Amino acid sequence: MERWLQQAALTQPRPARARRGPQLPRPPLTPALRPNDVWTVDFKGWFRTADGQRCEALTVRDLASRYVLRVRAVPQISDRCVRPLLRALFQRHGCPKVIRVDNGVPFAAQGPLNLTTLSVWWLRSGIRVEFTRPGKPQDNGAHEQMHRILKADTASPPAATRRAQQGRFERWQHEYNHLRPHAALGDHRPAEFYRPSRRRWQEPGPCPYPATWLTRHVRNRGSIKIYGRRRFIGRAFIGQVIGLKRIDAEHDAIYLEKLLIGTLHRQDPGGLRPCAYRRPPVSAEAASQPAK
Repeated sequence: MERWLQQAALTQPRPARARRGPQLPRPPLTPALRPNDVWTVDFKGWFRTADGQRCEALTVRDLASRYVLRVRAVPQISDRCVRPLLRALFQRHGCPKVIRVDNGVPFAAQGPLNLTTLSVWWLRSGIRVEFTRPGKPQDNGAHEQMHRILKADTASPPAATRRAQQGRFERWQHEYNHLRPHAALGDHRPAEFYRPSRRRWQEPGPCPYPATWLTRHVRNRGSIKIYGRRRFIGRAFIGQVIGLKRIDAEHDAIYLEKLLIGTLHRQDPGGLRPCAYRRPPVSAEAASQPAK
């Protein structure tokens, strides 16, 4: 039966599974010593307004000053909804050095270094992207605590409509930043500490690569054409130009600007062998616990 379906061109070949690529140590979380060292970005858990509309609230906060930069109800969790809001924040406040996010969409995905089109855009804008450890909400604990206050103050119960809910968010944001004293700030207000960044933002330009490297434009399905055939790189890099650094006659190291994202081996039937963050070793105590 399978042979007949193939002869009738009614089946599609399974894509070759990517082989394991370079394993990199997960960078430590950056300490936030001054405003705009680290912005934390997340979605508060969704809820429905009284008229039944789903409300997804994007929240952006400066870690050092506790200043809430944005609380915005969006129709869905997607790059298309998040990017314009972050672009407006960059234009108003300048760029942070680091954006810290969890491993959910649209910030992270299963691919090279967990990157998505959104987090690649941040990297290309000169902002380092920092992912919290999977299953470790304490890595963004201050942001999670702010979410609990936001929910108690604005969504218990929710407003009648999404527009009315947004009005609640904006009034709460002003109170949180300008009126409410914070114990972590010595009972001062976040607005007393926050200042815009001196790092001005501009839309990313062409990727610079050494003249000896090959370069390829990643097409709309996440692939490039190299050595006479198509090779899959990753959908996170659609529209980007990547650099190929020759290692030897059999494989190349693949870079997005200065970031190693994987290796390409000529004999592989599939595409990129993606870089991934090395998993931390399991402690003897954890290994001895029975499975739940």
